[in-house]
Amino acid sequence: MSYYFNTTLKGKSFEEAIELVTAELKKEGFGVLTEIDVKETLKNKIDVDFKKYKILGACNPHFAHKALQSEDKIGVFLPCNVIVEEHENGEVEVSAVDPIASMSSVENEALGGLATEVKEKLIKVIKNLN
Repeated sequence: MSYYFNTTLKGKSFEEAIELVTAELKKEGFGVLTEIDVKETLKNKIDVDFKKYKILGACNPHFAHKALQSEDKIGVFLPCNVIVEEHENGEVEVSAVDPIASMSSVENEALGGLATEVKEKLIKVIKNLN
């Protein structure tokens, strides 16, 4: 089982990809709670050059609330991370966590259907990017 799903964007810059991903997430009821610039962080903390790579912490408050009501420690898996990275050839790839894979270790049947719904929305986001 893969723990993510992804797509490579055609003809989009890294910055355009961030905007597009954020807009598509919003259409599916997600907001971006956190944005981690891995390139900048690695440069500042350990003086390492790294490719453009951002982690967007996406959250749909309705799903998060339902999940937290079912399992109060599920917060360790929240928010749903989406990464945007630029490869050496200039292509931009977007990947999203598969919530079923991440929540499979939690023994709570109430989360199964919820994870499936979230997965469907994140897959729609990824598909709508192209």
